[in-house]
Amino acid sequence: MADPMILIVEDIASLALAYSAQLEAAGFACQTVSTGTEAVDLLSRPLNAIGAVLLDLQLPDMDGLSLMRAHPDLVERHPFIVATADGSIARAIEAMRLGAFDFLVKPLAAHRLVTIMKSALETMPQHGVDQCTPVQPSSAQGYMGFIGMSPPMQTVYRQIANVARSRATVFITGESGTGKEVCAESIHKASPRAARPFIAINCGAIPEDLLESELFGHLKGSFTGAVSDRIGAVQAAHGGTLFLDEICEMEPKLQVKLLRFLQTGTIQRVGSARTEDVDVRIICATNRNPEAEVAAGRFREDLYYRLAVVPLEMPPLRARGVDIALLANAFLKRYGEEEGKAFNPITPVVIQALGQHLWPGNVRELQNLIRRAAVLHSGPDLPLDVIPRAALPAVSEPVMVPKAMVALPPSQPSMALLNSLTGLTLEEIERIAIENAIDQAGGSLPVAARMLGVSPSTLYRKRERWTAQSSVA
Repeated sequence: MADPMILIVEDIASLALAYSAQLEAAGFACQTVSTGTEAVDLLSRPLNAIGAVLLDLQLPDMDGLSLMRAHPDLVERHPFIVATADGSIARAIEAMRLGAFDFLVKPLAAHRLVTIMKSALETMPQHGVDQCTPVQPSSAQGYMGFIGMSPPMQTVYRQIANVARSRATVFITGESGTGKEVCAESIHKASPRAARPFIAINCGAIPEDLLESELFGHLKGSFTGAVSDRIGAVQAAHGGTLFLDEICEMEPKLQVKLLRFLQTGTIQRVGSARTEDVDVRIICATNRNPEAEVAAGRFREDLYYRLAVVPLEMPPLRARGVDIALLANAFLKRYGEEEGKAFNPITPVVIQALGQHLWPGNVRELQNLIRRAAVLHSGPDLPLDVIPRAALPAVSEPVMVPKAMVALPPSQPSMALLNSLTGLTLEEIERIAIENAIDQAGGSLPVAARMLGVSPSTLYRKRERWTAQSSVA
């Protein structure tokens, strides 16, 4: 069978001819149409020779997004690359969420167009399969590097399967220790780039003056200590995936350079005047609230929206139920073998104790706890007393209630209390209640969250938003 051709859907004849000439010069076969109706007709024909689709979002007979919404089967079978005007980035991002492979901003750079089309056609053997293949039920062995079978993790597994085939940037959020890097690696392993490099950079662990060189490389003599030419993480990940952890720690000046790379697909090494083309998929992560960082002016809004094409949130361990037992037993087996010891499965009493801990450090905290237990205990059973008191349920802890709420039946609230709230907005009342609960809890947000019947992450997010609002004011 002949190589798949590229369908160019563009109503401006001069642009259609230019795109076709650029792609044909790179060895691709092209076919052009000027309307969405013609495109749907060609793509719907059985055994058509079309591979990738370059779709303009502004067509004379229909909107490009409407075409994608109305024909998800076509989007599954063919990688769609959408072309958009500079002021329509939000629409391009919406196209990515509808399943587009990538987007390009007009005027389209020839090298960028060719690079993306090559990547799109490389996905063709798997294209249309990933989304239709159900996620296998997980077990203690887990899925793609994970251990867990809880509903929140099943949702994560489906998201990984759905986004893996695309070039779309993925923004992973979640508390520290929830497995954001494992998630990024899983996306890479499930993608057509799996055989190429996966490079991880922690933006918060590298000094500001070295991070640019670490990312983009440098030339010999470009700064003190640059004793030889060196490629950066972006070029090292060429053809594969670059994972930028703790992205919100990146300084504003470097954020501008990262944004330019994302828009052009080219990098410039420190000390060089020459640009170099790079084909890399970006996945980033943070344990902060990125929207609060944007509101506080610490993170560029345009960069955030360019990175957060596909947002993915990792659930905290306390929300994963049965996964705590699966993880604890898997860690105990692993570390027992490392220590030359044989442990029995963890008893229900110990599992119940682990299940009642809030796990502020999430999976990383549980992993460290089990490792310590494996080192300190000889086995074969793991007794309850090897678990530090901080990880045990607070069975004797008194329930603290804000004083203003003591002995007030719901149907008969204190008139004094109601009068004190007169003139306040609902948001202000909520803040008073939360801050009062935190005071009553001695500053402990997890305890205050239990008093208020919400998760600790809710209180952390609200305090971050209040702090951001205060700094802006």
